[in-house]
Order: sequence, then structure tokens, then C-alpha cells
Amino acid sequence: MKLLNCRSGLKGHRKWGLSCALFIAFAAIFFCANLSDSLAEPEDRSDSGYLGSSQCRSCHEKFYQLWGSSHHGLAMQPYTESFAEKNLKPQLDEIVIGKIRYRAVIDEGPGFVIESESQKQKKYPILHILGGKNVYYFLTPLEKGHLQTLPVAYDVNKQQWFDTAASGVRHFPDRTDEAVHWTDREYTFNTSCYACHVSQLVKNYDPKTDTYNTQWKEPGINCETCHGPADEHVRVCRQAGEGNVPKDMKLKTITQSRGFTGHQVDSACSTCHAKGMPITNEFIPGDDFFQHCDLVTLENPDFYPDGRDLGENYTFTSWRMSPCTQSGKLDCVSCHTSSGRFRFKDKPNDACISCHPAKDKNFQAHTHHEKSVVQCIQCHMPMTDFARMNRSDHSMRPPMPSATIQFQSPNACNLCHKDKDAKWADGHVRQWHKKDYQKPTLETAALIDQARKGDWKNLSEMLAYLQQKDKYEIFANSLIRLLINNDDPRIAVVLTELLKNDPSPLVRSSAANVLGYRLDEKTIPALAKATEDAYRLVRIRAVPSLPSVPERMIPADHRNAVKNASQEYVASMASRPDDAMSHYNLGNFYRDGGKLKQAIGSYETAIKLQKDLILPYVNASFAYNLLGDNDTAAERLKQAIAIDPNSIAAHLNLAMLYGEMGQRDKAAREFRTTFKIDSRSAVATYNLCILLAETKPQESIVWGRKAVQLQPKNARYAYTLAFYLHRAEQSDKVVALLQPFVDRHTTEVDIYMLLAGVYEQMGDRSAAIKVYETAAENKQLSEQVHSGFRMHIQRLTSQ
Repeated sequence: MKLLNCRSGLKGHRKWGLSCALFIAFAAIFFCANLSDSLAEPEDRSDSGYLGSSQCRSCHEKFYQLWGSSHHGLAMQPYTESFAEKNLKPQLDEIVIGKIRYRAVIDEGPGFVIESESQKQKKYPILHILGGKNVYYFLTPLEKGHLQTLPVAYDVNKQQWFDTAASGVRHFPDRTDEAVHWTDREYTFNTSCYACHVSQLVKNYDPKTDTYNTQWKEPGINCETCHGPADEHVRVCRQAGEGNVPKDMKLKTITQSRGFTGHQVDSACSTCHAKGMPITNEFIPGDDFFQHCDLVTLENPDFYPDGRDLGENYTFTSWRMSPCTQSGKLDCVSCHTSSGRFRFKDKPNDACISCHPAKDKNFQAHTHHEKSVVQCIQCHMPMTDFARMNRSDHSMRPPMPSATIQFQSPNACNLCHKDKDAKWADGHVRQWHKKDYQKPTLETAALIDQARKGDWKNLSEMLAYLQQKDKYEIFANSLIRLLINNDDPRIAVVLTELLKNDPSPLVRSSAANVLGYRLDEKTIPALAKATEDAYRLVRIRAVPSLPSVPERMIPADHRNAVKNASQEYVASMASRPDDAMSHYNLGNFYRDGGKLKQAIGSYETAIKLQKDLILPYVNASFAYNLLGDNDTAAERLKQAIAIDPNSIAAHLNLAMLYGEMGQRDKAAREFRTTFKIDSRSAVATYNLCILLAETKPQESIVWGRKAVQLQPKNARYAYTLAFYLHRAEQSDKVVALLQPFVDRHTTEVDIYMLLAGVYEQMGDRSAAIKVYETAAENKQLSEQVHSGFRMHIQRLTSQ
């Protein structure tokens, strides 16, 4: 009996940032999602026809003034003494982070932050200001051109200073989060948040030295961010002369959103207002969001299972859950101007009544409130806060107190009625509405919640939901991504159909991603065909698993598409050379293609960029192992464990490695540690069963039983336990364990052989013959195997 060789590495954000069956801790991240940069302008556009907003002003003074004073125009601005005097109050008390104290000094000339530890002090100059609607964050220059967010920030509404990183700690219902250090790359402006605060930026990153020479056309989000380069527009207007309409004006000299579809409008806004994963840095207004970016959905714990915001999610995910958006009658500029202002400030309900006039005419009857509720958004877009920032729920769904009871998510009723509980609110809602409008959301959210927890008792219902024609895109996409942790064969059948026919590129891309872990004669052609999809997102989610597939298994008419998509994938990962996960994903791609030295180079670069990221350590160890360098492989895993002593992936892979190296005692120790951390690890229990069989046979059987209990349908686990039970002369238990597998026509040949042999030893020749006959008639087994079983039947019947 051999150890199960399952050292396959972590594929995580090959695609998503989460490992395939392993929980990776979620650290608190910066207010600007580290995965939503690189989109607003590509690297090479600073001088590609972009002139700056000053060139728009002579003809568009009114709009220039509206833009210049907006939060878009002031998304970033230089720090000045006059700004501080006008907008900030002095920080009187130091903010203590660990053993270090911080204080912003804004009344002694140029601003700076003092860092004090014991008798040592260091000053960090304040160079730039980010934000302003709710919070001001401050940037300071560090070595190698890194612009870093300072550890103290300013709450505009409360007019007080606070700990930047601590404000971003998530209060998850089921796990503990903690703040990252302010010098972490999550807080590096160049890496994590530049594209939504300045315009026409060139990162100028040198990966060899980890150095930036970042430049931008102007701070804030300027006119050309949304309208594209203005050089040709300005040229024809100047040639025509003042007061004349240019003859060439009918040509597309500048991007105008008037002809955009609703999705094009939303896409232009969502490059910043989405919790996204960029796949290019080439977005221009008018492009489709999913040609350039992926979207985080409810698989991420920053959302409650019902889709309400827990962490910061930047609107677009909940926006796509809105019935108003799904109707096709609403886009971002229906309610907001291009500068971000609300169009209906004086009469906010006017934003809704054009589609819902009946509700407006009977407003009190609709709201069941006489005076306290006067605006639609009070119930349909309730405001919550995270990291000192207020945000409105853009799903526009009605209050659902039942979801609060079940998932602890916020609801509009109790945001006002703070002295009451959700049960009280739910009672009123159910009294007012005969139809249980909460039920569909609660049912689907329950499936999301179960899938997050690895509870698959309702897998059939999950798959049924995915096959509904009227399913909600975001709920469906979330379930698909969570199914990556389940190996039930029915999943591949459902996802293959979705990959072929679902109208949503988001859903198709997630189906492709999960199918990449289920390669067989049916999924491989489907993935190969998906590399011809009209959407880049689908193509690059379909291709990463294919390098491990022999070319003969790729349909000939799709091989060129696979080759092109592979190049597209590499270019996508290379578009963010300062992002550790991009290098990690590229390492997986190279490894699957057998390019182990290139894979190791990518993994080591990822480690260099983010030393506390576990994933590249684990997968680098696997690549080193394949090259025969087990010492370095073990060292990388030990480094991962030093970073996170509870890393299941690191302990499990180290156990496998020790087993392969013949260090059985060390292997057993690591398997025990794995099981202590994760009592659901069937791999650990199975391998302990094998490791201890010779020296501790009774304990070996105990571990074998645990493995079978964890995976009762796993034929290999059942056979292994039965093998050791047979050696312990417990034949009755062997029969009880293996007979159900024979009845289900298992393809595990050893089960038939062992069970029939046990029956023979027990003197039950007819039972043994029946087992052999079942195996000989199993069409899933080869003719050679059938022949062997027929020989056993002949032997027994001739006696």
C-alpha cells in the first residue's frame, strides 16, 4: 500500500485567490481594492492624444467648473497648507499601532506624520491627498519610488483622525480578520489604487529592482478618462474657428456616451466602482467591462450570503443584482452625472417614479410609514458604512429582516429602528405583505452559505438552481465558484452546459475556471471551444488548465484558438508585473505546461513581491519536487508554515513530501498536524492509515475509518480500510464495507478481488461467484479485466 500522491499544488486564483478546497485567510485590505487598479488608462496612453482637462475648458467652462469641484475631479490632489487649514483639524492624540505611535502634524508648514518608538522618531512628509467624500487618506514617498498610504487618515464626517489599517478590518461572523501593516504593498498607491485617483498614468515599474517611476497627466479623474483622447476633437474645433461647427464633428473625434448601451455606461464607471480583477490595462470608454476585467461576487466573504455588503465592494456586484438594472431601463447616469453627483438631489424620488408611478401616488400605503419614510432609497438603498466610508446598497431590493436573522446581514428597517430587533421588523414585513417576497433570496442565500461552509447536503438544489433559465447572474456565479471545492461528477455536466450556452460571460468564465479542475474527454473539448468565446474573460479562464492536456486530446479545429488564448493569458498576467498573484498564476500556467524552471521563476518573483503570500511557497515546492530538488521543496514549505503555522496546504504538502522522501515519522507528524487544523482532511486521515499500518495497526484502522467517514463514496479509501481490516481478521466488517460498492458497480477492481477473496475464505462460494460476475459484467471495466474475472468464475464453478 502506497501513500496517496496528491501533491498537486494550489491553483487558487488561477484564477480566484482562493485555493481549491483550502481556506486562505483574508487579511484586511486597503480601501481601494488591490484588484481593481490598472483599468482606467493603459500604460502607454500618457502621450497618445491626451491633452489634459485644461484644453477642454475654453469651450466647456460650465462643465469644467462642475468637474473641478467634484469628488471625481478631486479624487487626488496635492497636499498644501491652505488645504489643511480649510479641511483638517489638528491631531491632538497620538494613534498607537502596536508599540509605535503616530501623529499627523499639519500646523507647522508642510505637513508630515511623526512615527515614534521609544526615543526614536521619524518624519514622513505628506505629499498627496486621496478621497474626500467621507475620508482623506495621505500619501508619502518611500524608497524606490513607492508612494505609500500613511497609517493615519482623517474622517471628514466626524472630523477626527483614525488608524487607516484598523478601519479596514472585517467583522466576519465566522472568522477573525486582522489589519495589515501600513507599509504592506496593499497600501502602496502605485500597486493598488492609482488608476481611480489620477488620469493617464504610466506606472513605469522595473521588476528587476522593484522600482517605480510613476507619472500621470493630472491628479483626479479628468475629462479624457471618460471621453477618451481629445487631440483630434480639439484640432477640428480650432480649425473651424470660434462659433463654427466643424465639418468633421460628425466623425468620432471624441467618445460620447449618448450612443452607449446601458452596459457600456456601467462598464465605464465600473472600472473604478467594482471589486474587480483586471485582465488587461487597455480599457477605453465604450468597451465592455468583461473584456477587461473579472468581478468578485458572493463567493467572497466581503459579502453576506444574501449579497449585502460586509466589506468594501465598490457597487458593481450589487448593482448587477438590482431588478432595475436587469430590466435594461437603468444605468449609472440615469441617477448620477458624469462628475458623480446625484441628478435628483432636490427631488430624490424622481429617480424612481418614471418607472414606478403607482408607488409614488400611494407612497404612504406602499411604505407603511406616514412621516419617517419620505424617500424610496431609505428602504431600497439603505446606507451602511465600512472603513469610515458610507455606501448605499445598489441592489435596490426591499428590506429583508429574515436575512438578518439567518445571516446577520443589515436591513433597512433596523438601520432606522435601532431599538428593535430583526424579528420585530420581520413580523411587520410579513404582516404588510401577503406574498413572501423574501423567500427566493433566503433560499438562494442559504445555498451560498452552505457552499461556503462546504456543506453539500443540498448539492442537487444548487445544481438545479444553476439550470434555471431565470436564475440571477450573481447568485449563480457565486455558486459556481464555490463548487470548485466539490468533486461530484454531476457538477461537470451542469457546468459544461453553462459554458456552452449561458448568456452571461461572467457565468461562462466561472464555469470554465471550475471545469479546469475536472479534465476529461467531455470537458476538454468544451474548454478548447471556449477559447474561441467572444469575451476575453471567458477565453483566459478556459485556457490555463489546457497546457497539461496532450495535444492529441485537443480537437484539431480548436488548437489555434487554444494557442492564441494561451498567448492572451500570458499577456494578461504580464500586464501587472508588480502584482504577486499575477506571477503566481503565471507560475501555475508554466508548471501545468511542464515549463518547471519558468514556473519556479514566477513563483519566486511572487514571493519577492509579497513575502507573506502562502500560495507561491506551496506551489514552488511542488515544482522543485518535480525537478528532483526535494531539499529546496521542503524549505519553501517550512517557510510557508513559519508565516502561517495553520496553513493546511503547507502542512499537507510537507507531509506528502516527507512520505515521498521516506521520512515516515516526519510525514506522520505533519499529517497529524494537518488533521488537527482541519478535521475534514480525508487526505490526511487516509495517509495516516497507510503510514501507521505496520507499526500501529489498530490506530491505522481508526484513521482509515475516519477517512471513509469523511468520504464515504471514495472507493480507494474504502478498499484501503478493508485491506487492513482483512489483515486484522475482521472479515464481517470487510463485507459490510465493500458489498455496497460492488452493488453500485464500482470501477475499483481491487474491491471486487478483495471481497470475493473474503467470501471464498468464509466458505461462501456462491457469494464470491456473484461478486466476480458483477465485475465481469461491468461495462466500465476493460475486456482484459473482464477476462480475468471470468477465469475466477470458471475456477469456482468447476470445483
